[in-house]
Amino acid sequence: MLRTLFLQAPSFDGFDGGAGSRYQAKREIKSFWFPTWLAQPAALVEGSRLIDAPPHRQGLGEVTEIAKDYDMVVVHTSTPSFKSDVKVLDALKAANPKLKVGLIGAKVAVQPDLSLIEAPVVDFVARNEFDFTIKEVAEDRPMSSIQGISYRNARGVVTHNPDRAMLESMDELPFVTPIYQRDLKIENYFIGYLKHPYISLYTGRGCKSRCTFCLWPQTVGGHRYRTRSVGHVVEEIAWAQKAFPQVKEFFFDDDTFTDDLPRAEAIAKELGKLGVTWSCNAKANVPRETLKKLKDGGLRLLLVGYESGNQQILHNIKKGMRIEVAEKFTKDCHDLGIAIHGTFILGLPGESRETIEQTVNWARKINPHTIQVSLAAPYPGTFLYDQALQNGWLDAEHAELVDEHGIQIAPLHYDHLSHQEIFDSVETFYKKFYFRAGKIASIVGEMAVSPDMMKRRLREGVEFFQFLKDRKEVAA
Repeated sequence: MLRTLFLQAPSFDGFDGGAGSRYQAKREIKSFWFPTWLAQPAALVEGSRLIDAPPHRQGLGEVTEIAKDYDMVVVHTSTPSFKSDVKVLDALKAANPKLKVGLIGAKVAVQPDLSLIEAPVVDFVARNEFDFTIKEVAEDRPMSSIQGISYRNARGVVTHNPDRAMLESMDELPFVTPIYQRDLKIENYFIGYLKHPYISLYTGRGCKSRCTFCLWPQTVGGHRYRTRSVGHVVEEIAWAQKAFPQVKEFFFDDDTFTDDLPRAEAIAKELGKLGVTWSCNAKANVPRETLKKLKDGGLRLLLVGYESGNQQILHNIKKGMRIEVAEKFTKDCHDLGIAIHGTFILGLPGESRETIEQTVNWARKINPHTIQVSLAAPYPGTFLYDQALQNGWLDAEHAELVDEHGIQIAPLHYDHLSHQEIFDSVETFYKKFYFRAGKIASIVGEMAVSPDMMKRRLREGVEFFQFLKDRKEVAA
């Protein structure tokens, strides 16, 4: 077995590019997702180590010294972080010339040729679902025998092995939480709308929805929701509950946890017996009776991708959501006491000044507890990326999706709507949503009843205003 280091490389300060982040960028407040996509293969490789450098503030020098003791390094990369990650790998290889170098992630899954050409330091990339692929590489099997990889053969020629079949029995995957306990400091992970400290993990992969912009289903996870058994999920939560008594909330990071309602209800029933607080991703169409069962089982918050308040834009991106259904769902959540973190995307196909205003007003109307506003990001491998290239919406200078500081840019533009107008609309959205009497009173009320929340919101406030300042510098 090769001594294997799994690495999320040092990057921009505050850059959440971890192997669990869908939008790799520096967010408006400090945010770090758990590196679940790295922890999973790490759990399969005996004697491995996982380093998640950004949240642990580990620099290149420290990581380079550690890598000298390993035979192989496997790095999770993304379109925004690729060039930075390759520079890190160059340094590791220079310090340890015998180091075998591999990449995983959506970027290399859909662009294996380009990734290997642009990064001579890389020996192989693992395409698509890569857990057992990496395990076989770590077992030092002949590269020619391993399905799902692209690699340089003895003559330096890029070779593509046949695809690996998608994993059907998800219970074959070991728990990730023991890797978290072994290698990570969970207090270093923050998400603004989740209790702290929190833990995130997956109970299944894939999403049946066909949203044109969404990264994981179109690159790695697929469009079938393949799930772990209820017992397997509950067993891991029970283990983690004892291993991490300080954890205040568990988050199920499945693309759409509510795709299988009977299973979601069954998990909630068992979690209710454990007395844990949990949250998950959901589509804005969950019926009230299911919401009630989830709430009774410990559900606190739903992360809901509303994306837009304009019905035609929702049709354009194949969201499969009706505005009136989303409004009823949101009202039901409010009535039942389920918090919502609503996510919105500006600059999607069909966007105009009028639709941006419509979305802002609609967000104020349905009033989720908190929001996140992102810029439409056409990742390679997505339908949106191909659509943007075909229609001339994406310029070469915007293809990396972030600026040199890791802040998200507006990569798309239209004849009637410029990059700058779309970029500026994010700040406008945040101000119009949060800077109103009712929302301010709600935030102050939270702070008044909890000293911890007081400290947290004040810190987040400082970070938010610094974020706005940084965006102004990007725009300039």
